[in-house]
Amino acid sequence: MHEAPLGSAVGATLGLLAFMLGFTFQIVGNRYDHRKELLVNEISGIRTFYLYAGLVPEPIRSDARRLIVEYVDLRVAFRDDPSKFESSKVRSMQILDTLWKFSELLAAQDRSSEAYALFMTSARELVVVFNERITVIYQFHLPKAILYILCFVGFFSMLTLGYQFGVSGKVSMLVTILLGTTFAGVMWLIFALDQPSAGIIQISDAPLRTLHMQLHGK
Repeated sequence: MHEAPLGSAVGATLGLLAFMLGFTFQIVGNRYDHRKELLVNEISGIRTFYLYAGLVPEPIRSDARRLIVEYVDLRVAFRDDPSKFESSKVRSMQILDTLWKFSELLAAQDRSSEAYALFMTSARELVVVFNERITVIYQFHLPKAILYILCFVGFFSMLTLGYQFGVSGKVSMLVTILLGTTFAGVMWLIFALDQPSAGIIQISDAPLRTLHMQLHGK
C-alpha cells in the first residue's frame, strides 16, 4: 500500500532531475554554440583585417600584417599548449593595442579616407571579438548554486529510487547501473561543456590552422 505514494515521489524527483538536466544543458549548449560562432567570426575578422591592411601605406601596412600573423601564431601555440594562456593573452592584447594605435595614426592623417575607415573598423572588430571570446570562455560559467542544486537533486533522486527498489523487493542491478550511469554521464557532459578551459570538449581548431597556413603561405 505504500508503494504507490513512494512511486509517485520517485517519479517526481526523477522528473525534477530531468528538468534540471535539461535546463542546465540548454545553458551550456548555447554557450558552446556561441564559442563556435566566436571562432568563425574571429577567423573571418583576422582574414579581413589582413586584406584591409594592404590598403594603408607603409610602414603601417607591413607592421600590421606582421603583427596579425603573430597574433594567429599565438592562438595556434595556445591550442597546442594551454599552459601558455596567460602569456598568449597578454601578448595578444599588446598586439591589438598596437593595431588600434595604427588606426589612430591613420585617422589623424585622413578621416575621410574610405580605405582607412575599413582598416579601423576591422581593427575594432578584432578587439571586440577578442574581449568577448576571453569573457565567454574563461569568465562566464554556470553559477555554483545551480551546480550544487543539480548534484543534490541527482543524489536524492538516486537515493529515493534505491529505496523504492529496496521496499518493493524488485531490485535490478542492471537497471540501477544503467540509470545511474546515464544520469551521471549527462551531468559530466554538462560540467565538461561548462569548463572549456579544462580541454575535455574542444571546438575544432581546423579553421584556425587553415588560416595559419594561409598567412604563412603554406
